[in-house]
Amino acid sequence: METLVENILIYSVVFAFCLAVVILYLRRQKRNSQIVEEKILQAKQDGIHEPVSLHPVVDMNLCIQTGACISACPEKDILGIRNGKATTINASHCIGHGACFHACPTQAITLCIGTEKRGVELPHIDQNFETNIPGIYIAGELGGMGLIKNAVEQGKQAVENIIKAGKKHHAAAYDLIVVGAGPAGISASLTAKKHNLRCLTLEQDTLGGTVFSFPRAKIVMTSPMDLPLHGKLRLYETSKSELLELWKSVLQKNNITIKENAKVEAIIPENGHFSVETLSGEKFTSRFVLLSIGRRGSPRKLNIPGEGLEKVAYRLLEPDLVKGQDVLVVGGGDSAIESAILLSCENKVILSYRGDTLSRIKPRNREKIDGVVKAGLIDLRLNTNLVSIEKEEIVLTVAGEGEEKVRIKNDLVYIFAGGELPTQFLVKIGLQITKKFGEALLKHH
Repeated sequence: METLVENILIYSVVFAFCLAVVILYLRRQKRNSQIVEEKILQAKQDGIHEPVSLHPVVDMNLCIQTGACISACPEKDILGIRNGKATTINASHCIGHGACFHACPTQAITLCIGTEKRGVELPHIDQNFETNIPGIYIAGELGGMGLIKNAVEQGKQAVENIIKAGKKHHAAAYDLIVVGAGPAGISASLTAKKHNLRCLTLEQDTLGGTVFSFPRAKIVMTSPMDLPLHGKLRLYETSKSELLELWKSVLQKNNITIKENAKVEAIIPENGHFSVETLSGEKFTSRFVLLSIGRRGSPRKLNIPGEGLEKVAYRLLEPDLVKGQDVLVVGGGDSAIESAILLSCENKVILSYRGDTLSRIKPRNREKIDGVVKAGLIDLRLNTNLVSIEKEEIVLTVAGEGEEKVRIKNDLVYIFAGGELPTQFLVKIGLQITKKFGEALLKHH
């Protein structure tokens, strides 16, 4: 009898303990879910809940709440667990590296471009990266895949597909012309060298493309990638300058020269090959062309008086060389915020943005800009527009009755108004542009 009572007591204690654990677990889950709900609500208020480019979409039927996607993402609060399932929070901050996609054990995540309501314009390409014009291929950011690792992989695969298509006999000077020397273009150039293709790489600016325009202190988030003719690279965090030096070293080692400051103006089909013409009037012929230009390669201009003055720039290359200046930074995105913060150390900086809140910036940048503004290091002027640039002054209009105009002493102007898809250039070539509404760019097979 005593043994029975002891057993009942033991089982009761064990049951009570298990019940307590379950109750605590459910309470914790509910509390975490509420936190995610609050973050989503805040993201909606800040205008960062809706995605603007590549982003994860979760299949609720496959998600088993491992949290692996959240742990794998190096960004902050892109994904969270709500009601037992993964969901997006700050989708507009996703940079499309696919860490969540690869980490999910049940393949519940797909990386998509655009949404049902908001489309994203992209050139049409097939599974081999070939456009609607046979012989012209696209890889990297222009095709929607902006992350360095993915762009490098696409550049390599595109050239390998070109090789499969066959060189065939042709009268062109080159087998391949690569337009753009960013991550995809560099990878393509190395792959072409590996397979002994006669290849020419043209870059409108300098080596690195979009990466080159990052502020010097910008940290480039990457994951392991395979660089042709070099091998595996494990650069989880590296500075822009370190990455560019690595690329320069690999290119020099393989005797590859990038023709810089050669902006391509036209690509014309000619008897089985293409004639590629640059802004300076040079002409090159090639059997194949690979476009690896960035979507932000051509900065969006404000088209205001004085914008052509030498003191106006659209990217910040060496912030530590700018000292003791009256600087105006225009824009409300991460590039504008990061540049303004870097310049605020040695200069008097005004940050002008046409909106009433900085709604599309990363949480870390929000914390930083709030701190420097509070410390008086940056003069933040919301609801303002730059309407004129003069040699020693700039003119801002302030939203409100009468659109008040303010004249301010100024030495330098940095404009970060984003970039435009080079639609006119692509249409001139004859490429088909399509709008993607929530279509998958990366999914499990």
